Amino acid sequence: MIYVIGTLAAVALGLFILSYFMNDRMKELENQVEQVNMTMMQSNYQLKKKMKVLEEELLAEDLTQEIMKQPLKKKEAPRSLPLVDTVLSMYQKGYKTHYIAKQTNLSEYDVQSMIQQQKTGGVQS
Repeated sequence: MIYVIGTLAAVALGLFILSYFMNDRMKELENQVEQVNMTMMQSNYQLKKKMKVLEEELLAEDLTQEIMKQPLKKKEAPRSLPLVDTVLSMYQKGYKTHYIAKQTNLSEYDVQSMIQQQKTGGVQS
């Protein structure tokens, strides 16, 4: 009886020590799930970034089409009130001045000037 208990204890101790040297399958599985999760997050981020760029392009395209549809009078300066409103609207929506200048065919200085005048209360729209 003592031999049986001793043998069982030795086998248990051997298996216990062996368990430290074996690969943990759950840990490998967790690492794989983590890698898949990171890949999905990166893909999601890139997709959102591309969608934002596309939305900005479509919105800017719509705004420039609206500008082109507006008839200009012969004596009217290129910086008419609707154009000022468009520039200010795009600026308030978060567009950068160089992008607004490109979309409205104005110089970046003109765009910054319109924005600065609005901030100081010089232009009333």
